[in-house]
Amino acid sequence: MSERRLITTLFKYKAWANDEILTAMRQFDEQARSAERQATITILNHTYVVDRIFAANLRRLPHEYKATNTTNIPTLEQLTAAIWASDAWYIDYVAGLGQEDFNEDITFTFTDGKPGEMSRIEMLMHLIMHGEYHRGAIGKIMTELSIKPPDAFTVYLHKTEPAARRRLS
Repeated sequence: MSERRLITTLFKYKAWANDEILTAMRQFDEQARSAERQATITILNHTYVVDRIFAANLRRLPHEYKATNTTNIPTLEQLTAAIWASDAWYIDYVAGLGQEDFNEDITFTFTDGKPGEMSRIEMLMHLIMHGEYHRGAIGKIMTELSIKPPDAFTVYLHKTEPAARRRLS
């Protein structure tokens, strides 16, 4: 499997996983679980902000973020729409990269003002792992509240590629 195909698959998975967690987050009762619901929205907003910061960095463009989260946390509905748009952008972006693009080093400035440099593949893998880490934190909150969190990469592969994933006896 080529890097581009793997990264494209991982970003499609990321979009699916985000949609699954956003759907599961709707199970929080507005009143009885408002603190937990707000915590999960804040965590997921952080992943969205980091995604947008790196989208700018990948294109060597400035961004408006001064931190890795916003002071005004969006509603779940607003965040859902923003994440869907961001995930669609990343799927298109990685699908359009050439093999040689992955190893290109990109310099940028972190939100704390310190300089940084990463290869494009390092940046993209950071986003995959960063989102997975924080969806796991949300899943832990859900489990503690007896809400079943979404499943992982293998479930995605079996749902999206059933013929390729069928076990031959």
